[in-house]
This record gives sequence, structure tokens and C-alpha cells, in this order.
Amino acid sequence: MKVVAETLSVARSNLIGRLKGKTEPRRRYHMAQDAELVPRITTLVTARPTYGYRRITAILNRQLRSEGLAPCNHKRVYRTMQAHNLLLARKYTKRPEHVHDGKVIVMRSNLRWCSDGFEFTCWNGDIIRGAFIIDAHDREIIAWRAVVNAGISGSDIRDIMLEAVERRFGTYRAPAVVEMLTDNGSPYIAKDTQIFARQLGLKSCFTPVRSPQSNGMSEAFVKTLKRDYVQVTPLPDAQTVLGLIGGWIKDYNDNHPHSGLKMRSSREFIAAQNATA
Repeated sequence: MKVVAETLSVARSNLIGRLKGKTEPRRRYHMAQDAELVPRITTLVTARPTYGYRRITAILNRQLRSEGLAPCNHKRVYRTMQAHNLLLARKYTKRPEHVHDGKVIVMRSNLRWCSDGFEFTCWNGDIIRGAFIIDAHDREIIAWRAVVNAGISGSDIRDIMLEAVERRFGTYRAPAVVEMLTDNGSPYIAKDTQIFARQLGLKSCFTPVRSPQSNGMSEAFVKTLKRDYVQVTPLPDAQTVLGLIGGWIKDYNDNHPHSGLKMRSSREFIAAQNATA
């Protein structure tokens, strides 16, 4: 019996109990209080069908705290969602080999901003292209632009640079140098854009050629934008979609939980930083 227990890495008492029929079979997980959570979780999953159990937990706890109730453990949410078939389906895809040059994330806000573009097609064939600036620490989308059936120009990039500086600092120039990490697209490397960036107090930094993953913060936002908003929203035409993008960005900043921010949204994280400053 000892040899068998050591081989199976179980206690001898467990094996003896099984042989004598004294070990009770494990029952299915159940807590009476879960019945109160099911309607809440179902509503959240319906509203945000691309969220996994951890982000659903973050949103659920945000609601519970606002009502003065105790927060819920993510394991409990997982088991509840599993019991009611609310979990996301797993995707078994081979992860590509990425070589990351440098670390994008920084220790505080307004040290490094990242910028990139996005593109998607409406149901009527209109093509929406846009660009944005995101802070590499607090993950807030500071400024953005979108155009229809055209490319993002250097003028568009300069506009969002100016808007970002005005929103973060309330002036036309950053009080300290802010790194601006982008790819090597023509709107970013244009001479006028470089001169304008220096006038604003921004230091242009570029990712290595053919290495978009080096701007991983921006790539992650584009993926989230398409997964959580574009793919689950009707996109009949460009006019309709242009009216939606602002709401998507606001929802992302206000509500989207980030694992790197301890499942807080960008605005929650910024508010907590300001409260302790």
C-alpha cells in the first residue's frame, strides 16, 4: 500500500478509505448565495460577450462596491459561469514567435506615449481608418482621429499630438520631455511631424522595421478595440460608425479592466494615483 501511495502521490489513508468504501464522492460545487449573482453575471456577459471571467469579475465587483456589498472572488465567478455555460470558448492557436526590443511599459504617466493606427470595414464597404495616442503607464487613450475611405495623414497625427498635450498638461507644450513611440509609417516620420513633435516637447521614438510587437501597448489596444467593440456591433455605414467610435473610446477608458492595472480601468487607476499624490 505504501509503494502504491508514493507512486500515485496520494495519502495512504485516502487509498484505504477508497478500498473500504468510506470515501464520499465529490459533490458538484454549489453555494446558495450564487443564485443572487447569476442574474448580474448574465447581464454583464450579455452586454460584454467578449469578456472572460476575470474582467467580468472586475465589472461585477465595481457594481457590488457601489451598492455597499462585499466583492466576489474571481474563482467563485468562474465556477458560477462554468455551471451556467457563460464562459468564453477557449481558442487553441499557436502563439507566434515575437522578439521584443525594449520594454514599453513605464513607471509613471506621461513618460512615454504610444501611437498606432487601426482599420476596419463597414458592411456597405466603407473603410474606417484611425490613429490614437495611448499612455504606456495608465493605458488611457488620450487622443484619436478617424477618417473614411482615406489614409491617416501627417496632419491628422499632428492634430492628435497637440490634443494629447493639451489634455494632459493644459498647455501647448509638455513641461518635461515625453517619449512618443510609433512605427515607421510615413505620417510619423514626416519632417513636419518631427518638427511639430519637438515644438510640443515630444521625443520621437520608432520601433525596429518589421517589428510591430515592439509597440505592444498599441497593438493590444487595437486587438481590444476590434474584439470588444467592432466585432460585436452593427456597422452599417461610415456615418453610423463614426458616431460610435467616441463612445467606444470612452467606455474603454472608463470601464475596461486591465490586468496590468490590477483589473482597474484607466480612469480608475488615474483617479487612485491622483488621490495618493
